[in-house]
Amino acid sequence: MPFTGAGAEVATTETEPLLVVVLGPTGSGKTVLSLALAGKFGGEIVNCDSVAMYREFEIGTAKPTLSERSRVPHHLFDCVAPSDHVTAGEYARQARQIVREINSRGNLPIVVGGTGLYLRALLEGLFPGPQRSEELRQRLRERADRRGSGYIHRILCRLDPAAAEKIHSNDVPKMIRAIEVCLTARQKMTEMWKQQGRNPLVGFRMLRLGLNPERQALYERINYRAQEMFEDGLVEETRRLLDKYGNAAWPLSSLGYRQAVHAIRGEITREQAIAAAQRAHRNYAKRQMTWFRREPEVYWLQGFGDDAGIQREAIARIGVFR
Repeated sequence: MPFTGAGAEVATTETEPLLVVVLGPTGSGKTVLSLALAGKFGGEIVNCDSVAMYREFEIGTAKPTLSERSRVPHHLFDCVAPSDHVTAGEYARQARQIVREINSRGNLPIVVGGTGLYLRALLEGLFPGPQRSEELRQRLRERADRRGSGYIHRILCRLDPAAAEKIHSNDVPKMIRAIEVCLTARQKMTEMWKQQGRNPLVGFRMLRLGLNPERQALYERINYRAQEMFEDGLVEETRRLLDKYGNAAWPLSSLGYRQAVHAIRGEITREQAIAAAQRAHRNYAKRQMTWFRREPEVYWLQGFGDDAGIQREAIARIGVFR
């Protein structure tokens, strides 16, 4: 039986192996909870945060530390060059293979992260869509660099208004993919979503554990963490990445890094950059929760992942399924 919260009934007779997903907004403690679960159940952690896949991006990504990664096996961290780009479909192919390998070793796969589209691609699959056109993508990236993400968003609004409404106007990679689909397939991406079937992950029972801390407490943590990133050297890390890769490193447009770039270029002060990063992270947390509330059968944990009571509740829920 499906479940959505405490007290719901669950099925315990299935023979398929278990796959645990830890989801929730930025700053909710997903890393700490996943480490506790992996230590308890012999798990291996599979990253589902798009920016954490990139090498050399450390401070602004809040990746698990090297010490934390040494405690249990971690996958899909630091596996992509800064100048490359991984689509949701490419992520899903890699993650599915890793999840099956973890299961073959008799361990529990635990998917952890806050990138909703990547999670959906992994669990539910994406429509096939047309082949990639790297030439078209490069032209669109150059236009985004010259004229800003708003220009790309306006193009998408003309081609596929429904897709433009769903994709955030700062998410250049997703907008570029949607434009690419429209131009190469000569059809709106949202129409193709309806017409073409998906390829869901099969062979596992899914247990989605969602962290849902009180909003004001979450925002306070987000504000503190964003300021701590700047104090830990985010601007200096960003300057090194800019010097080395320039605009070729697309994660420099992600939260925190984007504000640090503005500060480096003298467009805003350091204090303004911190405030802007805090605001951007809070807004991102709102969007994440909106997305995750559409996920099916999430067991919501009403607190942070580093809370001992929340960890006990999560462990008990997994115990029912194993």
